[in-house]
Amino acid sequence: MPPGAAPPRAARGAVAVLCAVQFTDVLGTTLVVAALPAMLADLGAPPSAATPVVTVYSVLFGALLVLGARLGDRYGAVRVLQAGLVLFGLASLAAATAPSVGVLVAARGVLGAAAALSVPPALRLLTAAAPDGEPRRRALAAWSAAGAAAGAAGLVLGGVLTDLAGWRTLFWLSVPLAVALLAAVRATAPAAPRQAAGRLDVAGAAVLAASVAAVVGGAALLEHGGHRPAGGLLVAAGAALAAALPAVERRAADPLLPPAALRHPGLRAGALASAANTAATSSAVTLATLHLQEEAGFGPTAAGLALVPFSLCVVAGAALAARVLRRTEPRTAAAAGLAVIALGDAGLLGALLSPWAVPVAAAVAGLGIGLSSVAATSLGTAVPDDLQGTAAGVVNTAAQLGTALGVAVVLLVAGAAGAAAGWLTAAAVALAVAAALLRSRGRVAADRG
Repeated sequence: MPPGAAPPRAARGAVAVLCAVQFTDVLGTTLVVAALPAMLADLGAPPSAATPVVTVYSVLFGALLVLGARLGDRYGAVRVLQAGLVLFGLASLAAATAPSVGVLVAARGVLGAAAALSVPPALRLLTAAAPDGEPRRRALAAWSAAGAAAGAAGLVLGGVLTDLAGWRTLFWLSVPLAVALLAAVRATAPAAPRQAAGRLDVAGAAVLAASVAAVVGGAALLEHGGHRPAGGLLVAAGAALAAALPAVERRAADPLLPPAALRHPGLRAGALASAANTAATSSAVTLATLHLQEEAGFGPTAAGLALVPFSLCVVAGAALAARVLRRTEPRTAAAAGLAVIALGDAGLLGALLSPWAVPVAAAVAGLGIGLSSVAATSLGTAVPDDLQGTAAGVVNTAAQLGTALGVAVVLLVAGAAGAAAGWLTAAAVALAVAAALLRSRGRVAADRG
């Protein structure tokens, strides 16, 4: 057993707890979607308040992930994860008792920031608990299944809990959950090495956070016709800030994104695959949900339940990935998973004939993302130990950006040319990145030769 690794039983306990952290934090991105009408009516808020209530969580979650990873490197992954869970519990309490939509939006923003503090250190601790071999493959499979299933589960749980007990229950339940996770982390988390303390790259963190926030927030606005000019400007501003980031990082003594991380071919490929996974599935599933409600007459809860096969097959695909990766390199497995996602996305065209095509096609896409997400995370975190924290932040940020941009683009295409064009666009994204991964595999092999 490698030095510092947890014993097998302790490692399994740590992996289960850390995957629960991942599930809880990713769940927050979609948990409020089905509850929005009840929230706005109860708080006396206008329909225009729906956009900030939903998107503020994703904006701050995506914007602060890399900073959360670097804080974990600097102050210790366990300490930063615990701070994130405490903040998550307090923000959940504020949301549950929110007297106005402004307070609710602010609390949702703090929840997103808390998630950004929690997820990268949790992934760092997971790789410390299962450092290599079969235990690592199983741990990454569980982690990827938890994250991929959480987004779809949020659509179901949000609607069901709101119908049964009211929208505030969504946040009241999160308070004891945060306490339970905090206690479990203290009891099970393995030790993870800390980097030597250097000066925190405040300028780089600010530029990266502003860039990601602008892209995620702008992409959300692009989904709404009246806000598209502002959304386009925000996305352009985010791209401009991203272009300026290398110059800022070159002047930093201890850059937020170390040059070795940016040059690492596995991390670049893992981030690309992670972005494509979420871009091709979140967009297709969101469009399918809208189609079921607007064209097939499904209610929010019924539309969410139609996606349960997606979540179940994500778990099955992740379990399959743990076995596939014994014999296949991660790039090839990620490309295969993306090809299956493309097949599922294209299968959603059947929804134009029957709504019951949705659960079948979504199940296929779920198998694909289960396979590809495990392979992408494995590829992106196969880096030297001193880059593990950064890799965790980059891979998760890529996934958040993929969701934001993928949903925005596919809904724009669907609005202009119909749902079929939207689903085919999502499938094309998956196939294009699968082909790029296979080409890069050839180049990496040639370089090694």
